[in-house]
Amino acid sequence: MGEHDLTAVMAAQLDRHLVFPLLEFLQERQHYKDEEILEAKIRLLNGTNMVDYAMDIHKSLHGTDDVPADMVARRAEVLARLKSLDAAAAPIVSFLQNPQLVQELRPDKQYNIHMLQERFQIGPDQIEALYQYAKFQFECGNYSWAADYLYQYRALCTNSERSVSALWGKLAAEILMQNWDVALEELNRLKEIIDSKNFSSPLNQLQNRIWLMHWSLFIFFNHENGRNGIIDLFFQDRYLNAIQTNAHHLLRYLATAVVVNKRRRNMLKELIKVIQQEQNSYKDPITEFLECLYVNYDFDGAQKKLAECEQVCSWLFLANVMGIQFIALNSVYLPICSLECYQLVFNVWYDSMLAEKLNMSYDEAEVWIMNLIKNSKLDAKIDSVSGTLIMATNQVNVHEQIIESLKNLNMRTYMLAKNIVEPAQAAQQAAR
Repeated sequence: MGEHDLTAVMAAQLDRHLVFPLLEFLQERQHYKDEEILEAKIRLLNGTNMVDYAMDIHKSLHGTDDVPADMVARRAEVLARLKSLDAAAAPIVSFLQNPQLVQELRPDKQYNIHMLQERFQIGPDQIEALYQYAKFQFECGNYSWAADYLYQYRALCTNSERSVSALWGKLAAEILMQNWDVALEELNRLKEIIDSKNFSSPLNQLQNRIWLMHWSLFIFFNHENGRNGIIDLFFQDRYLNAIQTNAHHLLRYLATAVVVNKRRRNMLKELIKVIQQEQNSYKDPITEFLECLYVNYDFDGAQKKLAECEQVCSWLFLANVMGIQFIALNSVYLPICSLECYQLVFNVWYDSMLAEKLNMSYDEAEVWIMNLIKNSKLDAKIDSVSGTLIMATNQVNVHEQIIESLKNLNMRTYMLAKNIVEPAQAAQQAAR
């Protein structure tokens, strides 16, 4: 496995069907031999009902028209199960395929259940059969049918646990169909349930948040507003705590999103703080690059790490385009960031030293510095006589530091009180 490959770590938090795009990406990038990818696909398909697809891959892998007997037996088993579910779900599927009858359904679930029972003899068994039928269709790769049936099932289901399971299934189906707007709606709906639901244990709730963040990557790196979405979600206290507890590798995606999003560069300071806190648990060239630049002011080290970032970005599934932008932006802004950070330590930089680092002649470096000062609005000037760049140091007033640190205190206090009061109220209601 590649040094920077997170496929196995990511796959552990995804539905089996969501792993296929990861394998397609690895195959497209030729990170592994085709034979290895095809074998991995077959192993993955063994847990689904996509038997015909598995047979096609087996034929391609081994260059034969013959398939193993266990695949043939599995295909017969799938067809028999499909026939059984077709019969069990036929009454409610027939009802749902009639637009005029569907319009009679109301937001009131109890009314719907009573109406279906009285007029169409559709009871709890048929509603449960709809769920099993939708799940089976999903496992067969019929994501459109699965999404429709799971949506209708949730409108009729009174079991909250099963309803949440159906929502996970619908989210996966919408992602696989690349319906990013609908998928984002389902993601927000699921997030609301996860954040408000009284889970059996905090560990279960934590795991649901970790799943949600991994699944959200498909949406955020494809939706037009995704670059803001991933930052808004991952920096929420509950989700940031989940990353720091059991999903450190997501820092790679978060760091990339923050750096390439010029409008959200204000979150860079918070990101650096998290990277420092987790440096003993997780690090890669992207996080080390930011640490070199903004923590250690090691500009030579940052330049070396930036070269390593190119290798990491070739493995950056979903965010590969952002990875390219990450490299391009930092190749341009590294010298600017170097000057701004250097300003915090010293106030003089010898032009000859800067020319050497930029691989320019002295005169070329002087012109480059003049343009840089003008465009980046740095508080600096060039002393041509002594051959130095003089930069003013900005000392932050201690009162301003205190005000800045207390800026979000009210909101944090409110969220802390809410997290204490809501579980207590829920426990009191349950006791009654």
